[in-house]
Amino acid sequence: MLREIGAPLQLEEVELDEPRAGEVGVRIEAAGVCHSDLHYMVGDLKAKLPLVVGHEGAGIIESLGPGAGGSLSVGDRVALLWRPRCGECEACVAGNPVLCRFGRVLATTNGLMDGTTRLHQGEARIHHLMGVSCFAERVVVSETSVLPVPDGVPPEIAAISACAVITGVGAVLNAVHGGTGQPLAIFGTGGVGLAAVMGAGLIGAHPVIAIDIDPAKLQVAKRVGATHVVDARAGDVVDRVLGLSDGGVPWMIDAVGRPETMRQAVECLRPAGTLVAVGLSSVDATVAVPINELVQLQKRIVGALYGASNPRLDLPLIFALYLSGRLPLDELIGGRRPLTEVNEAYAELRSGGIGRTILMP
Repeated sequence: MLREIGAPLQLEEVELDEPRAGEVGVRIEAAGVCHSDLHYMVGDLKAKLPLVVGHEGAGIIESLGPGAGGSLSVGDRVALLWRPRCGECEACVAGNPVLCRFGRVLATTNGLMDGTTRLHQGEARIHHLMGVSCFAERVVVSETSVLPVPDGVPPEIAAISACAVITGVGAVLNAVHGGTGQPLAIFGTGGVGLAAVMGAGLIGAHPVIAIDIDPAKLQVAKRVGATHVVDARAGDVVDRVLGLSDGGVPWMIDAVGRPETMRQAVECLRPAGTLVAVGLSSVDATVAVPINELVQLQKRIVGALYGASNPRLDLPLIFALYLSGRLPLDELIGGRRPLTEVNEAYAELRSGGIGRTILMP
């Protein structure tokens, strides 16, 4: 529970209502410790308090609300999606469900798709994060927020695949065009950045350049597909990327979300190159880019929320690639902790811990 911005999370007993129409109850098996939750915890992003955090999770369906189900059944293993899909709005019909109109409902109400919550302590209502709130033993979510997980995919892998992996791999598969045989660089080698490195390997980009300030993370990047690494603490990043890519990369992924890295990323682009931004920042953060550099060199900056993915198509693909050995997602798991150690997990994240820590309720 997040009760106060900047304060530690609190482990509390709360009441969880039964699922309503079109909702399912899920027992959580694994939840990933993601930097996006930290943005809410420190106030970079705004939400109603008190709030149960956690949005990267997987579990087992325990109950179905009225009318819910369809292809879902009690006992199914599922990954949780932090973007709903109504299937009827313009974005959903156009094949861009991560921009579903109900995403705004979840963000502004901190409830489920009807704008209300299923969490409370007596009469005091408690809010949901991104329609998931999986730092908990059990959750109630919209049936559009779950996707079946095939046999052979562990809960930890299912959890991170539905956020970090689909964001990083998806950014490469969906926002990078014609990248085969072309240089591709990734700023940041946390969970999302490492997934982007794997995605670059899938499309046959070359060279694949990983950039970070942590040598240990760069070693992991090498193991999962980076052909070259750049330690951002040693020398000029832009000069080294330009040197490794024969004058600039046509594609750059920024998985950090800081104005400094985005500005450097633009400088690393060759003429007509594209920066794909996937890292979030505070709501008031901006990046200054020279206008003439954009116009005269025809550089572009595009955003890719959730990897610009269609989760119901892309997540099964990710699971299949993992099961076939094409995506070494086990390399992303940094450690496992009980739910009681959530604050220790975030302290580790802030200090630069390697890999995704998994909470096991």
